[in-house]
Amino acid sequence: MRRRALLNAAAGALVPGLAPWTQTLAQTGSAPVAGEPWPTRPIHLIVAYPPGGVSDETARALAQHMGTRLKVPVIVENRAGAGGLTALESLARAAPDGHTLAYCAISPLVFAPAGASLAATAPDVTPVISIMDTPVLVLAHPSFKPKDFAAMIAAARAAPGRLRWATSGQATVGHMVLAQVRTAARVDIIHVPYKGGGQQLTDAIGGQFELLSSNVASQQLQFVRQGRLKALAIGSPVRLPVLPDVPTLAELGYPEANLVSTFGLFAPRGVPEERLRLINAVVNEALRLPEIRSKILDVSNLPTGGPAADFAARIAKERERALRVPAD
Repeated sequence: MRRRALLNAAAGALVPGLAPWTQTLAQTGSAPVAGEPWPTRPIHLIVAYPPGGVSDETARALAQHMGTRLKVPVIVENRAGAGGLTALESLARAAPDGHTLAYCAISPLVFAPAGASLAATAPDVTPVISIMDTPVLVLAHPSFKPKDFAAMIAAARAAPGRLRWATSGQATVGHMVLAQVRTAARVDIIHVPYKGGGQQLTDAIGGQFELLSSNVASQQLQFVRQGRLKALAIGSPVRLPVLPDVPTLAELGYPEANLVSTFGLFAPRGVPEERLRLINAVVNEALRLPEIRSKILDVSNLPTGGPAADFAARIAKERERALRVPAD
């Protein structure tokens, strides 16, 4: 309970006041909708990740609540690939009527793949609501001799181009953490991009590289507890109660690298504003429910929520930050 209380406090620092529409929903049981009735058929929720894991479980819990409140089924489809870009591209092709949504990290809208412009690669979608922030761990294989982050940087300076740092792919938050560290510390560390987190984690245990950045999840935390991986740092607004001795990247002097993976709900461009407000209100309500908050907090993630405008502003801010970092 103490761990959850600490995470709740951290989440509270990130969450703005809920929109007035949420209050209306809580008071009346429904939100006012102008124009024609909506929804009129099942809602299709595209989840940008494979089944299982905190992202998929959170999306399914939200889908169940949305179905109850909106009185239509919410059908979940897992469509993984390209760090979320596959799901958002599919969403962008859907009819802009609010019956198709996607649950995805913001990284496809923030980080352009190497050699491509963001304008050419970012799907034309609308941010609806931020769902949660996931801290990013910087991990090392136990055979890696440097015992902490400062010693790792010293080793990288002593042997330029020798250390290998794996991420779950080009243009992901883990990649951005590495890029920010390399820029700030002026070190030459080789980027090893994977096409997802599963194989990356398997190869990390097998010692295929020295370092990796990975979103916090139960399996990663278990490997750290077992000594199969060692945690050097974490991107997070605060230290995690489950890893109290692991400093944040901001504490270590790398504030620009102190990033989290932000996940949210998106709609196709052009969905009527009153429908977007209703979806935002329903999901904000869901994120206040103990049974849904616990799914997020119990794996050291932070529930967010709030107005759509705040979510869009955050994406824009992260995009500006990303543009200041040289690509591989």
